[in-house]
Amino acid sequence: MQKTINKLYKSLVYDNQVSLSVLEITRLVNDAVKIHNLSDASAEILGGFLTAAAYMAGCLKSERGAVSLTVKSGDGSATVSVSGDCKGHIRGYIEGGEGGIKGGTLTVIKDDGFYRPFVGTCELKSPSVSENLMQYFHISEQIPTAVAIGVKVEGGVCKVAGGVIMQLLPGTSEENMDRAEERMQAFVNAADVVERFGADGIMSEYFSGETENAGVYLTFPEYKCNCSRAKITDVITSLGKKELENIIAEEGQVKVHCHYCNTDYIFTQKDIDKLFKA
Repeated sequence: MQKTINKLYKSLVYDNQVSLSVLEITRLVNDAVKIHNLSDASAEILGGFLTAAAYMAGCLKSERGAVSLTVKSGDGSATVSVSGDCKGHIRGYIEGGEGGIKGGTLTVIKDDGFYRPFVGTCELKSPSVSENLMQYFHISEQIPTAVAIGVKVEGGVCKVAGGVIMQLLPGTSEENMDRAEERMQAFVNAADVVERFGADGIMSEYFSGETENAGVYLTFPEYKCNCSRAKITDVITSLGKKELENIIAEEGQVKVHCHYCNTDYIFTQKDIDKLFKA
């Protein structure tokens, strides 16, 4: 398994009129593959949406910001849920997906931590995460966005995951639109480019001349679930002691499963007695 460090570079290019993001999150996706014991096909789908979540999380402004992406296939054969926060903590899971995502919807929820969350939804018209993400930005946020995300999984190991994303800022000149479009052609096979150069190499090989006088922001996303026994305890306490004891009488224990980190939290009668005594 590769020991590369997860990286997300952000900068402005082409006269500061185009937002650039370059990601390399191979290690993050490998953490997800290991936690969920995924098939190669499902791992590539989840890896693509984890990359999208890492990008969107990197765009959050508030310290309390969070973003989630949920995919439901049209035939009910697959569900994907990924999320991230402003600290770069990314998590996700997939159910099904061995045969790909066949139609359905993509729903994105962005919460800035202060006001009502923004919710956007679009139909999935392609098996490509990149194309679906571009369509989402076009339909739901009306932001011209070019997305090249690539994930390669072989034999249960993610060989590479990452990509390049450009967004046109308001007032972008036609010349710089053409420059951005032309440059994105280099990333048609995103997985191969990320595997060859890595995020560092992409920045120096393709954008060094554009970022010399621009600020470059670097973050290090990681796969991290925000669940804990303490948080789960707060949730089950709201059910009340009687309801919890009914569950124990029927099932022998109270078990809460976290899909994101594939962890079971077990509470026995002794745990419940101690909880409510406290």
